[in-house]
Amino acid sequence: MADPSSYRPKPGQIPDSPGVYKFRDEHRRVIYVGKAKNLRQRVANYFQDLAGLHPRTRTMVTTAASVEWTVVSTEVEALQLEYSWIKEFDPRFNVKYRDDKSYPYLAVTLNEEFPRVQVMRGAKKKGVRYFGPYGHAWAIRETVDLMLRVFPVRTCSAGVFKNAARTGRPCLLGYIGKCSAPCVGRVTPEEHRELAEDFCDFMAGRTGTYIRRLEKDMMQAAEEMEYERAARLRDDAEALKRAMEKSAVVLADATDADLIAVAEDELEAALQIFHVRGGRVRGQRGWVTDKVEAVDTSGLVEHALQQLYGEERGDAVPKEVLVPALPEDTEAVSQWLAERRGSQVSLRIPQRGDKKDLMATVQRNAQQALGLHKTKRASDLTTRSRALEEIAEALGLDTAPLRIECYDISHLQGDDVVASMVVFEDGLARKSEYRRFQIKGFEGQDDVRSMHEVIGRRFKRYLQEKERTGEWEEQPTDTPADGPAATGPVPAPADGPAEDAEPREDDGRPKRFAYPPQLVVVDGGQPQVAAAKRALDELGIDDIAVCGLAKRLEEVWLPDDDDPVVLPRSSEGLYLLQRIRDEAHRFAITYQRAKRAKRIRSSPLDDVSGLGETRKQALIKHFGSVKKLRQATIDEICEVPGIGRRTAESVAAALASTAPAAPAVNTATGEIIEEDDGGSS
Repeated sequence: MADPSSYRPKPGQIPDSPGVYKFRDEHRRVIYVGKAKNLRQRVANYFQDLAGLHPRTRTMVTTAASVEWTVVSTEVEALQLEYSWIKEFDPRFNVKYRDDKSYPYLAVTLNEEFPRVQVMRGAKKKGVRYFGPYGHAWAIRETVDLMLRVFPVRTCSAGVFKNAARTGRPCLLGYIGKCSAPCVGRVTPEEHRELAEDFCDFMAGRTGTYIRRLEKDMMQAAEEMEYERAARLRDDAEALKRAMEKSAVVLADATDADLIAVAEDELEAALQIFHVRGGRVRGQRGWVTDKVEAVDTSGLVEHALQQLYGEERGDAVPKEVLVPALPEDTEAVSQWLAERRGSQVSLRIPQRGDKKDLMATVQRNAQQALGLHKTKRASDLTTRSRALEEIAEALGLDTAPLRIECYDISHLQGDDVVASMVVFEDGLARKSEYRRFQIKGFEGQDDVRSMHEVIGRRFKRYLQEKERTGEWEEQPTDTPADGPAATGPVPAPADGPAEDAEPREDDGRPKRFAYPPQLVVVDGGQPQVAAAKRALDELGIDDIAVCGLAKRLEEVWLPDDDDPVVLPRSSEGLYLLQRIRDEAHRFAITYQRAKRAKRIRSSPLDDVSGLGETRKQALIKHFGSVKKLRQATIDEICEVPGIGRRTAESVAAALASTAPAAPAVNTATGEIIEEDDGGSS
C-alpha cells in the first residue's frame, strides 16, 4: 500500500486548465482516468486526509504510485480524451458498464454488392445499418419474415449465394417470392440495393409512405379487375402493419429519443435504455456495473453516455436523450453529442407528459434488472472476498491473492503439446491477459518438464520487464538462459492474445507479462508443483506462492509438503480454485485442438516459400487436386495465373519430396485407393 504523499505533486506544478489525469500503479499500469475543468483543484482533492476520502477513492490513491495529466483546450476535448483513455487502458478503478446479455441487432450489410438482412451480435461494423437492439433473436426473424413479402432482400449466407449463382438455381425463398434472387439475375444489383434501402427506410420509422403506396396499388388493381394481384397487395400491407404492431406507439409526436434510467445501491448500478424511433420503442438494452469509484447518479449517466455514443455517428445518436440526472458539465456533454450526430441534440430530464411516464417505465425496468442481477450473483462480491480469504488462510499467505495465475498442459498422446495461462483478478477472469504457449524445449509427453519450461519462460519475461522499467538495479546472477527462442507469435484465439510476445512499450496499457501474481496455481499434484517451484527458484523469485490442484480428489498441494491441504467441499475458496483450474483446462484444450486441426489440414504446398493462400487456391482450382498437380510439368504449372517459373519449380520440388512411395491398397478388397485430396495431405 503506497502513501499518497510520496507521489503528491506540488500545487504549483499542476495547471489550472481543463485536462485529463491518470493514476498509475507501481507497475506503471493506468488504474484510473478522470477529467476536470480545473486540473489543480480536482487532482488536489485526491491528496487530502485519507480519513476524509470515500473508501473507494482511498483504495485507489493508496494503490497508485504516481499521477500525471494532459492539458486540453476545452471541456469537450477533455470528455473525448477521457473516453479514449478509458477504452484504451481499461483502468480497474473506472466505472465500466458491461452488457448483462449480448443483444441481437437486425443488420443490413449495405457495404456488400448485394446487401443482406441478418441477425448480428457484438461490435458494430462499418458500412452495416443496424436496427434494435432486440430482446430475442426470434423477434427479429418474425419481423423479417413479415417484411420479406414486400421487400424481398437477400438473407442467405455468402456460401449459399455463391452456390446458387454457380448452379443457376435460387434457394427456397427465391421460389416462394421472399427473395428477389439476385444470385440468378432476376434483379440487377441496383434494383436489389434499392429494395434494401427501402427496407432500411421502413425500419427507420418511415412507414406511412409504403403502406399508403401498397393500399393505392391495391385499389388500382381492384379497379382493373386484377383481383389476385390486389389480394397479394392487401396481404403485403397487412404484413407491414403486423410488423409495425410489434413495437407499440409510446410517443404520439413520432419522436426519436433514447431514454436512460439508473437504479443503484452502494455497490452496483443497473442502467436501462429504451430506443424510441418514430414514436415507437425499437429496442431495449441493459448494463450493469460495480461502483468501483465514488460516483453519483450524474456521474453514472455521463459514463453511460460515453459508452453508448462513443463509437456512434449520425442518426445513431438521436435528437433527444432523456436522462434521470444531468451530467456535471451538461453543456460540454451536449456539445460532444451534437458533434457526433452532426446536428443539435437535446439532453434533458423529462418533466411532464408521455415522456415522463415512459421514463418511469424505464426506471422500473432498471430496478428489476438490478434486483435480478443481484439475485443471480448471490452477493457475489462478498462471496469472492470470502473465497480469497479462505485461500489465503489455507495456504498461509499474508494477504488475499488478488491476482491468481493458473497453468495447464494439454496434448494428444504426446503430439501438439501446448500450455495455457489464465488470469483471475479479484476473483474474476481477466481474459485480456490470458496467454498460451507452445512447448519448444523438447518433444514428446512430459507434463512435469513442460510445466517447468512454461513457468520459467513466463517469469523470465516478467524479470526482463522489471529490469527494463528500472524497478531494480541488477538482475540476479543465477538467472538462467531461457529455452529455445520462439519462432514467432502464435495467432490469438477469440478469448486470449498471442503466445509469449514481447511486452509493449511503457504506456500504461495492459502488458504481456509485466505484472506478477500473488499466487500461481498449476493443474496437477506434487510433481507439477515441484517443477513450478523449481523454475521460480532458478530465477531467484521467492515472493510468489505456488500450489497445485489435483483433479482426482481436488486436493491442494504445496511445495515441499508430503500431505495435501484439504479444503472443505463447501468452501468458497475451493470453488474458486476449481473454476480457475477448469478455465485453464478449457483454454489449453481449445488451443491444442486448433493446432491439431491445422496440422491435419496441412498441405505439401504449405512448405513452398513465398506461396500464399491465394496462389495455393489458384493451383488447386486449376488442376483439381494435389495428385493432378503433382503429375503436372513445370511448364503446365507456369500456365496458372500468378505463378512464375521459379515458383513452379519450388512447387514441383515440394510435391516430389512428399510423393507417396507406393499406392495405398484396401487390404480387404485389393483395390488401389486413388489419392484425390483436393489440397490436403
